[in-house]
Amino acid sequence: MSSKKMGYWVTLAVLILGLSLTGCSKKAPETAQQGTEGAGTSESLETADSGIMEGRTSGPMVPVYFEFDSSKITGEQVQRIETNADFLKKNSQLNIRIEGNSDPRGTQEYNLALGERRAQAAKSYLIKLGVNAEQLSTVSFGEEKLLLFGHDEISWAQNRRDDFVIVK
Repeated sequence: MSSKKMGYWVTLAVLILGLSLTGCSKKAPETAQQGTEGAGTSESLETADSGIMEGRTSGPMVPVYFEFDSSKITGEQVQRIETNADFLKKNSQLNIRIEGNSDPRGTQEYNLALGERRAQAAKSYLIKLGVNAEQLSTVSFGEEKLLLFGHDEISWAQNRRDDFVIVK
């Protein structure tokens, strides 16, 4: 066999091998967050005892969101915590854990302290609304339980929250 024909067959074999190794590209599956810049993956939000409606809060309660670097419950968040208070007063046998969270900006120590202030603010507000203090406990997760992992205001705003979780 001539060297020219040998070169042709070697080139052809390399091309075929290269094409077979690369394969065809697959279309990424569509998800609810497709096209949401900065949205990361999140863990499953279901619990065994009650459905999760929003954030990591046990339904039918709702999370309360905070402004940057704040633990004050203001604006439409007042209605949200009043909804939780109404539910807890009607279900006085339930105990809940108020989980204070922050966005990832700031030091870990600062964010834990801010999460604690947020959880305590919600607890105090619920008590003023007539919820039995014995039903309530608090914990701060700081930046440890992010819902969204993006580095944008939408993600940060979702992470600045108190979750209300039914405990046994």
